[in-house]
Amino acid sequence: MDKLVINGGKKLKGTISVSGAKNVALKALVAACLTDEKVIIKNVPLISDFMVMVAIIRELGGEVEIENHIATIQMKKFKKEKISLDEGAKIRTSAMFMAPLLARLGVAIIPNPGGCRIGARPIDRTIKGIKELGVDVRYNSKDGYFYLKRDKNKEKEWRKVIHKFDKSTHTGTEIMILASTLFNGETVLVNAAEEPEIDELISLLVAMGAKIARTGKREITIDGVDKLHGATYTIGPDRNEVVTFAIAAMVTKGDIFVKDVHNVDFEEFLKMLEAAGGGIEKRRDGIRFYYKGNLKKTDVTTSFYPGFMTDWQGPWAVLMTRATGESTIHETVYESRFGYVKELRKMGANISFFNPKIKDPEKIYNFNLADRVPDYYHAIKVKGQTKLHNAVVEISDLRAGATLVLAALTSEGESVIFGVEHLDRGYEEFEKRLSTLGAEVKRIKNE
Repeated sequence: MDKLVINGGKKLKGTISVSGAKNVALKALVAACLTDEKVIIKNVPLISDFMVMVAIIRELGGEVEIENHIATIQMKKFKKEKISLDEGAKIRTSAMFMAPLLARLGVAIIPNPGGCRIGARPIDRTIKGIKELGVDVRYNSKDGYFYLKRDKNKEKEWRKVIHKFDKSTHTGTEIMILASTLFNGETVLVNAAEEPEIDELISLLVAMGAKIARTGKREITIDGVDKLHGATYTIGPDRNEVVTFAIAAMVTKGDIFVKDVHNVDFEEFLKMLEAAGGGIEKRRDGIRFYYKGNLKKTDVTTSFYPGFMTDWQGPWAVLMTRATGESTIHETVYESRFGYVKELRKMGANISFFNPKIKDPEKIYNFNLADRVPDYYHAIKVKGQTKLHNAVVEISDLRAGATLVLAALTSEGESVIFGVEHLDRGYEEFEKRLSTLGAEVKRIKNE
């Protein structure tokens, strides 16, 4: 495995651009497979997760060309209806290919999806909706595959399906949108997720000829069409990257200007950063993040959009080691997302676990309570103004990777970070871009 070696304690200063949003790019690849015409996606991030999705498309019979962060996809004809276990196990979004396979072939064989192990992330919420579209679904626990078959006779029996998600699900909402686009009749999704990345996917599909609109608070209506066509679409900036660089500026007492992010929707983060005493200057061509003095403690609770993203809580924990007083972070989206805490403790962080007293946990927590292991903790206390030091640490998942890199940047001495392949899933050439800001970081490849 590759590793990063970081000599921390350097103030990061300069101007940086962020990549196109990972959570749009991966879904755009799936959407492109709903038509036999060419779909051109601009500003794609060249990250390992994107390349895994490209490999799956090629395996299924599609063509993908990538040049200068522009991907041209054409799925003239599916050559197979089954995604290999090897590729499917690498990434959770592999399950999304059930939508174009069902729409164009009428069948799909999908492995139980993989990806970062940050919780159960049950696919049952999606399967429930797919069944309501008239799809027969069978899961074989022996081989780990879902077998799905579209029943057009069942589709003829209905003209409108109203599906209500029990809990907010980003991926589930997207799969239902993709699946309904070429299905007969009208589909209404109630309690649908509101993330801006979903609206970008909708915009792409509409450009391809789909009829999709947000018709109410957390409601999306899809009128099925017979065929989609090619289109060209440009992906917006990745808000997770913006947050990472913003916190990098704060923890290193630096000054970073992030270009072309004026339309990024992450107001909850900006509100909390301002409350913590972080420097924010919005400009017409981007946002400047700068350290302007002692940071203040905060109490953060993660939530689905428009709340404080679960992806931000690890980096925020590093930020709070620099603040005065004791801060808390309450995780309500995933039942197990504090894998980075053990590694931060190696670096001197003073972090303790606790479970807040919740009157109505079924309402507060977005995960299935039945999946919760009894000794899981859902919140942490971070003691501020704790000086971190160098250490040898290992990344457990993508966002934990960003967390540990930030911790190493603020720590005196040389830190070694293993498990860089997790970081590569969501950040393109992260170490090179940090170096342009003054970080002393290098990648050592495994020979």
